[in-house]
Amino acid sequence: MTTPSSLLCPKCGDRLSPDVPRNLCGCGSPLLVEYDLASLRGRFRRKDLAGREASLWRYWEVLPITDRANVVTLGEGWTPIMPLRRLGRDLGLPELMLKDEGLNPTGTFKARGAAVGVSKARELGIGTVAMPTAGNAGGAWAAYCARAGMTLHVTMPQDTPEMNKLEAHAYGARVYLVKGLISDAGRIIGRAASEHGWFDASTLKEPYRIEGKKTMGYEIAEQLDWELPDAVLYPAGGGVGLIGMWKAFDEMEALGWIGPARPRLIAVQAEGCAPLVQAFDEGKSESAFWEGAETVASGLRVPKALGDFLVLRAIQETDGYAIAVSDAAILDAVGTVARTEGLFICPEGAATVAALPELLRRGVLKASDRVLALNTGSGLKYPGTIRADFPVLGKDESI
Repeated sequence: MTTPSSLLCPKCGDRLSPDVPRNLCGCGSPLLVEYDLASLRGRFRRKDLAGREASLWRYWEVLPITDRANVVTLGEGWTPIMPLRRLGRDLGLPELMLKDEGLNPTGTFKARGAAVGVSKARELGIGTVAMPTAGNAGGAWAAYCARAGMTLHVTMPQDTPEMNKLEAHAYGARVYLVKGLISDAGRIIGRAASEHGWFDASTLKEPYRIEGKKTMGYEIAEQLDWELPDAVLYPAGGGVGLIGMWKAFDEMEALGWIGPARPRLIAVQAEGCAPLVQAFDEGKSESAFWEGAETVASGLRVPKALGDFLVLRAIQETDGYAIAVSDAAILDAVGTVARTEGLFICPEGAATVAALPELLRRGVLKASDRVLALNTGSGLKYPGTIRADFPVLGKDESI
């Protein structure tokens, strides 16, 4: 494995050693992992990937674990990119694609961040982790902590989908329900971690979750034969995956794998919780706290993301966009994708599909664009998104 050269603060520019457990920079900013990409260039080549394992660990040279014995894996990554031919035709986007992250372990892309985050925690000698979750992250981190023999404490809003609560519990996490939002759950974790000496693994309060998420960017490039799409739509709650892909594209350019062209990164949020969209529309570099956050897509119910300034920077630097969609449109998109393409996607992923008609209408996308939407989880974890009244037949009746 390649040893990270430092942890960089993207706000104040400080560089810190990666050899001890760290949360935020002293200035309060998240930290980003840096590698000596100049020395890797020419030694780590695209052709070196041939024949490697079909998981995110195929990119181990740009992942932060120094000893492979510390890797905690359930086979995460290398999810397929599916052409959406029927849906694309109906929408007027013939080159529409979807990367289906619902096929990851625990049914969600959160497995990527958990795999790398837990692996690094193990390498640093951390035994107990604590984190808030809006849903799927808790289950994913619980699974990987169980695999690693680590203890996990999780707080989540009381109205988090039932499956998320039960999943984290099944993996042995200690689950606490909070009468409030993920921001309230996060404050409780912060106090508890400080009091008990647990490691706080809240979103972007540790530097390594993003390293797992960035592998989506590497996979998109490799799976599309190094021809990046024109636009990537991402359902942004905390926005870690969008930041990660932005980081991955920069790393690949530094390695000589791609040129300077980037997909336009488009963040999609729900109308009931759209702080990033509001900040984008107002030309601001950070978002304001969104009061009264509410949406059927629980993973998008993040009133203020710690890395909001990085999400907005990534959107700006790629000539991207931010847009909000209604809950009704999200639920409609879940059904539409299932009926037209045979894919049961989560409401967060469905938000990206729901945004497509309006993005076309506004001219953000055009019919000739190669567009990739990210589905971040399996719809099977959200049975409440589908409603049906089935006819009941007697044993002797016919259809």
